[in-house]
Amino acid sequence: MPIKISQESMCVKGDYQSAVSKPHQLPIYATSSFEFEQIEQSIDIFTGKSNGHVYSRYGNPTVDTVAQKIADLEAYGTGLDAWGFLTSSGMSAISVMMYALLKAGDAILTQGDLYGGTNELFVKIMSKQNINTVIVDLSDLDAVEYQFSTNRNIRILYIESPANPTMKCLDIHALSKLAKKYGIISCVDNTFCTPLIQQPLSLGADIVLHSTTKYLNGHGNSIAGAIVGYDEKLKVQIYTGLKLIGATCNSWDAWLIYNGLKTLALRMERHSDNAMKLAMFLESHPKVSKVNYSGLKTSVYHELAKKQMKYFGGMLSFEMDGTMEAVLKMINKLQFCTMAPTLGDVDTLVLHPATSSHLNISKALRQEMGITDGLVRVSVGLEKVEDIIEDFNHALK
Repeated sequence: MPIKISQESMCVKGDYQSAVSKPHQLPIYATSSFEFEQIEQSIDIFTGKSNGHVYSRYGNPTVDTVAQKIADLEAYGTGLDAWGFLTSSGMSAISVMMYALLKAGDAILTQGDLYGGTNELFVKIMSKQNINTVIVDLSDLDAVEYQFSTNRNIRILYIESPANPTMKCLDIHALSKLAKKYGIISCVDNTFCTPLIQQPLSLGADIVLHSTTKYLNGHGNSIAGAIVGYDEKLKVQIYTGLKLIGATCNSWDAWLIYNGLKTLALRMERHSDNAMKLAMFLESHPKVSKVNYSGLKTSVYHELAKKQMKYFGGMLSFEMDGTMEAVLKMINKLQFCTMAPTLGDVDTLVLHPATSSHLNISKALRQEMGITDGLVRVSVGLEKVEDIIEDFNHALK
């Protein structure tokens, strides 16, 4: 027989759920914890005997649904049973994966032209835990194999392709195959491409990372990251790291990603089409000395990109002839495009890596990797492409 409660307690405890039909859109589960009907249910869930949610740092229906959707997109057509986790940012996705899988004395093999934040994480933070970073030209497979065969501390191969901001493409299939030969985990940052353009799991990679802040959300109103894989042992290790580090995504940001994913296919096609047209314009401009975009037939990465990408994406970079002062002046002359330190939004975003995203990377390494003072990165948006081109044409003049 149910006990009778007071009106005052009803204010606190009353929980009337009137919904009887399935919601058309994913609900936002804005709750920190979940109730148990009996203590036995709690024990079964905590011990893993049955599935269920207990605490939103461990898992949340909104967050888990979106994470699995991204995993399904990455694994589409591969036959792999992929899993996914959402984190609080793209950087936390990298951090969680590294700290979950590595220990003191281990090493990461990667490239020099990484996103500046990733480079700083490896060099300035992870090195303090005696997790070392080895930088090599990942397009030189002999050099990669030499490192694998002589440095047995290497546990993770970390790949960014296309690289940020040089747009260098790497052979994901060949690198992943080589990593497997030596029992090394291969991980690919797929933020620039999304699974609609490139599927690293299908190319042999073990783990795929995203800053969902970028194209997966696509609207500049959510910050989160994603980790996707298919190996169950890695899943357990990463989940343990995620829930204990506490870098979990919240249900609101997950829901915003969910909405963004609905238009992902349409957006990536338009981003790519506009980027190709802008790249062709810039390549023909007398004040532009180099355009980095694999869609151009003049790009040294064109054939590789055709092999592992469905189309060429919305990111490009270019170098201007002249001094840094001239480059910054050109950027200031832009009227239609937006200066902002992000990418993947619906509008065109312009960034000068040497004074922003890669400011804290040594100039010597920047120059060596092609991240010059004259390099400008462009995240090409969905606007009418003639307007984008006219803005750059005016600014370059």
